[in-house]
Amino acid sequence: MSIPTSVYAEMTPNPAVMKFVADRPLIAEQFQAEFRSKEEASWCSPLAEELFNFPFVQAVFISGAFVSVSKDESLGWEMIVQQLREYIREWLMEHETAVDTEAFLAVQEKLAEPNEPAAATPENSGVDFIAEEDMTPSEHDAEIKQLLDEFVRPAVEQDGGAIDFKAFKEGKVFVHMRGACSGCPSSMQTLKGGIEQLLTSKLDAVKEVVAIGV
Repeated sequence: MSIPTSVYAEMTPNPAVMKFVADRPLIAEQFQAEFRSKEEASWCSPLAEELFNFPFVQAVFISGAFVSVSKDESLGWEMIVQQLREYIREWLMEHETAVDTEAFLAVQEKLAEPNEPAAATPENSGVDFIAEEDMTPSEHDAEIKQLLDEFVRPAVEQDGGAIDFKAFKEGKVFVHMRGACSGCPSSMQTLKGGIEQLLTSKLDAVKEVVAIGV
């Protein structure tokens, strides 16, 4: 039976990313899922897997009631946005959710790994690096996560993205940018002018916020 669904398209601060907002949740609870290939999407998101059939789609991010689609430079949004919006709407009319929760939980750790590990090394990356073995829990983790959830998550979700806490070490908060936040021209301004100011003003232990794996 067809599920009545409406979807509208919304620009994001990242010119390569368009946000498609539905009138109902597309993923369970507070989960967020990012896919950088059709293979990744096949693990738990039939919608994302279908979207990768469009040759211009480079990444798909799903959170709450929206889907953020990242495209390459082959076509402008004005040529494809209506087609993509209608495709997503029709797909959702036939499916209750966009992500299989059980399958997603089973592969959550794998989805969080960078698509190209070499891009996250100190020698060839413009972003900061922290080794996996150094991402150990600290006494400040809970406070940092609470501040990010309360003050940062709603704002970046509205822009079609996410900023995830990864680790705290030696005064540095390491975060991972996803969805529209990844590769956005204004992401560093948000990181330094917004998130860093927030955390340093609330927690004396925090001296800097840096992005990893983007």
